[in-house]
Amino acid sequence: MVKTTISVIKADVGSVAGHHRPHKKMLDYAKQKLAEAKESGLIKSFYVYHVGDDIGLVMTHHKGENNPEIHKLAWDTFKEITDKISKPLKLYGAGQDLLKEAFSGNVKGMGPGVAELEFEERKSDPIVVFAADKTEPGAWNLPLYKIFADPFNTAGLIIDPSLHDGFIFEVMDLKEGKVVRLKAPEESYDILGLLGTPGRYAVSKVFRARDMLPAAAASTSRLSFIAGKYVGKDDPVLIVRTQHGLPAVGEVLAAFAVPHLVAGWMRGSHNGPLMPVSFRKHPIVTYFDGPPRVIAMGWQISNGELIGVDGTEPADLFDDPFWDYSRNLASQIAVYMRTMGEIMPARLEPAELEYTTLPKILAKLESRFKKVD
Repeated sequence: MVKTTISVIKADVGSVAGHHRPHKKMLDYAKQKLAEAKESGLIKSFYVYHVGDDIGLVMTHHKGENNPEIHKLAWDTFKEITDKISKPLKLYGAGQDLLKEAFSGNVKGMGPGVAELEFEERKSDPIVVFAADKTEPGAWNLPLYKIFADPFNTAGLIIDPSLHDGFIFEVMDLKEGKVVRLKAPEESYDILGLLGTPGRYAVSKVFRARDMLPAAAASTSRLSFIAGKYVGKDDPVLIVRTQHGLPAVGEVLAAFAVPHLVAGWMRGSHNGPLMPVSFRKHPIVTYFDGPPRVIAMGWQISNGELIGVDGTEPADLFDDPFWDYSRNLASQIAVYMRTMGEIMPARLEPAELEYTTLPKILAKLESRFKKVD
């Protein structure tokens, strides 16, 4: 059977009113480029979205993960948007996620965030694609653990015998570029030991333990590690397959009901609540350039194509009055965190600030520090 691949590739290549949102011409250009790629047969289907100032490309194809043609399509799209629209219009942060000059076969390590999942389609294959703004890849750690390892979140881990064998978590050391695979529930404490340091360790893939069926894939790029300085937050993406021997859509979404604190927010230097929002109504950031937010897009996959509620238009899974509760809670947490100003834990710990301008402040004051007798 021919396998289907879902590739989600995103980048911040410019925005209007600071970090608010991309210009409409940018989104239209991306849609045009992907429509041409579909007509040529390179991809099977696509969807273009934005959350905050990031543009995301969701593409389905049969070329597998890390395919140079697919990655070049994304790179060329972002590069042309930068050169033809962002820079001429003097948009904020034009091309800021394009950290390399020329494409080298794979966009990983070049700035854009990438999540890809290749699999054999099941009889019915619902997927959810999450995209976050103003945070880092480790933001997915807690939700992914809840979804695939916490029976207090995912009832199917108890009720559905097909989930009893658990799941394999592939965890990446973001600094060293190494991965380790650990099994839940047997190695849950080890998994949590790593995931508790989201700035260093992040889930990159999840597999169903009994047959290694691919269940989830997350982007793991850390822009500051690539550039050696702060150039913007990573704004990760996540693909989760659901139902039929995997957690249900409702269980997947439940992991976001109580907004957890994530690193990023203003100047990439603060902890803030991850707010679940509708991508049609509230995908933009305002308060303190935030708070950090996440959107959820739902599709069926059929014969290599995205099937939405109208063509490839996805279900807007956080567009439900229930999530007003989570948004109100996130707003209260956000205001509370800001009452602390620049005092930890509102501001990130020193290790997370080494790529910002804080080292310049320390350098300026170095000669004024005196040893205490």
